[in-house]
Amino acid sequence: MASSGKTYSGKEVAVHNSRESCWIIVHGKVYDVTDFLDDHPGGSKIILKYAGKDATAEYDPIHPPDAITTNLKPEKHLGSVDLTTVEKVEVKITDEELARQERIAARPPLSEILNLHDFEAIAKYTMPEKAWAYYSSAADDEITNRENHAAFHRIWFRPRILKDVTKVNWSTTILGQKSSMPLYITATALGKLGHPDGELNLTRAAAKHGVIQMIPTLASCSFDEIMDAAAPGQVQFFQLYVNKDREITKRIVQHAEQRGIKGLFVTVDAPQLGRREKDMRQKFEAEDPSEVSKAGQGGVDRSQGAARAISSFIDPGLNWSDMAWFKSITKMPLILKGVQCWEDALEAYDLGLSGVVLSNHGGRQLDFARSGLEVLVEVTTKLKEKRGLSFPNEKFQLFIDGGVRRATDVMKAVALGATAVGVGRPFLYAYSAYGPEGIDQALQILHDEFEMNMRLLGARNIKEVVPEMVDASNIHLHIVSVPSDNLYESNYERLQGARLREIKNKL
Repeated sequence: MASSGKTYSGKEVAVHNSRESCWIIVHGKVYDVTDFLDDHPGGSKIILKYAGKDATAEYDPIHPPDAITTNLKPEKHLGSVDLTTVEKVEVKITDEELARQERIAARPPLSEILNLHDFEAIAKYTMPEKAWAYYSSAADDEITNRENHAAFHRIWFRPRILKDVTKVNWSTTILGQKSSMPLYITATALGKLGHPDGELNLTRAAAKHGVIQMIPTLASCSFDEIMDAAAPGQVQFFQLYVNKDREITKRIVQHAEQRGIKGLFVTVDAPQLGRREKDMRQKFEAEDPSEVSKAGQGGVDRSQGAARAISSFIDPGLNWSDMAWFKSITKMPLILKGVQCWEDALEAYDLGLSGVVLSNHGGRQLDFARSGLEVLVEVTTKLKEKRGLSFPNEKFQLFIDGGVRRATDVMKAVALGATAVGVGRPFLYAYSAYGPEGIDQALQILHDEFEMNMRLLGARNIKEVVPEMVDASNIHLHIVSVPSDNLYESNYERLQGARLREIKNKL
């Protein structure tokens, strides 16, 4: 059936409500998804639930607006629908959802949120369960996820005194672009799981506070939607998952450059996504067991939760020889995101790339990968030894991410040679718990922490935050007694093993 300007009635669409003929409505448009059912990364069951109905509310949180038009052939775009004739999908409010709404009403006022840990604590109790599972989950036993934060506890300060710290300045430049703080909002997928505006919350807050947002490939909002929401002159980076189809990758990269993106961060630590078991237990409620087993026969493994469902296009064949191709298609600074040892950082430097993010994907990939902070110490030491480089270095910039909860964490990384630090989950938790005001407050908290701790450290500007101000001698020791971080540990949700289903009493 060819795409047309026809307008359907709700009744006409409603009869196409089976696996044999499945139409859905999204944003007032009618689509024939019959042939797409078995290819849908999230499984067929969720589509069939909305067969013949308006699926917009379910579609929006986990798809960019253009996902359906991009993935369906033009002849499957059937036309428009008269929304006044469409029967509303009855949304049943479960007891669990009622309880969640009660917890939302019981949130403390924003003025009582004192640090980034607090946002996480509130988000944990007020986010929908599957959204919390996706954001908080990490690989396997979640050792690396926790180590990312714990590593900062093995770095101690050596403050200097009697400096005139009446005025302190913690602004910096990242890839030649101004930033009010030595941090950036790093890329995280599926922003609308936490709030209807998704990544746009981050875009607006980044503009207000003068920090840089890294736009993710797997955003809930479309790339152009995020770019259009930016303030005039606002600096943004782009995180790229490399598609198996290099023409698609080329189109994405060149479009990003045309729209004014100032840095391309190519993710290199995800040839296959890690097993994130909290997320897997949710499975996005996508399938019944028979559908899951079918999906394993040559299709996407839909038992793997949201992460696996949205990422089947990522190319496991990406390798060092591709870097020359990237340099041929863009003039943007190229940064590898997910470097985990000094040898690969050295290779990136020798290939003339602009920098590396020392990262383990927020602990979501290879469990027992070391923290970015620990790798940073190794990289600065070895690149000085091998190439005579000192850091921070304008020509080859080092970044880390993972585990940051305080401005002092950022300052430790800067002292050890990082240009800036990526912060991800805490900002998601901030807007998931309190909306745009939450992310605004989170950035203000960090500004206030920087001002205080710059003074207490005896540094008047970022250039004065130097290696001599920290003791990193314990960073490579993985069994070190330090006081517990009670706020972090109280927010950490322990992994659950397999459990018996609830047994109903026969009596």
